[in-house]
Amino acid sequence: MKPEHAESSGAPWSGRRGGRRRAGGAPPFGPEQERLISAWFAGRIPEGWFEGPVSIEVDPDEVQVVGSLPAPQLPEGSSEDEVRVAEQARIGGFREESRAARMRIAEEAQPAFRRTVSWGAQCGGSRVLFTTAGVPVMTRLRLADRRVLDTLIDAGVARSRSEALAWSVRLVAQHEADWIQELRDAMTSVAEVRDRGPRGAGSD
Repeated sequence: MKPEHAESSGAPWSGRRGGRRRAGGAPPFGPEQERLISAWFAGRIPEGWFEGPVSIEVDPDEVQVVGSLPAPQLPEGSSEDEVRVAEQARIGGFREESRAARMRIAEEAQPAFRRTVSWGAQCGGSRVLFTTAGVPVMTRLRLADRRVLDTLIDAGVARSRSEALAWSVRLVAQHEADWIQELRDAMTSVAEVRDRGPRGAGSD
């Protein structure tokens, strides 16, 4: 049996593990593309896999698909640890039982959408991402910025500057989630208004 990371490989633009694309520009990205990708997965994912619609997150590198599983039935008065173990077991069971089918769906989607496909599941209060694309990000940092990262390394929070930078991004996302969502909503509105506007000369 293929290892599960094969879910995120095998597409024509893929290079190393993690979904690195072949040179030639980024794939189309915007609200309309997100809606089309979400609609494709809604039609392609087998009925009965998840409760309700799946959560689809899209960026230029990755499509992340996360579905909700029914909560396990436990005796009344079960402890938080028992609930968590049961939820994790249900997620683990779904992961193993659906592996081959998820790989086939990913192999169909990746060439079509030019993105790595990753999967996850949520059950009750537990959420597990099975595979994710680790995409390298190149950036230039000034001395003061590098000192912040080095302080996180010295304190044992991170093992490298790249890990410290990733930790910082997650911290911002956690504490400024509302503000970031406002930015996304604003950008989506601008894109939708622009798409409704007049087309330039020579447009179809």
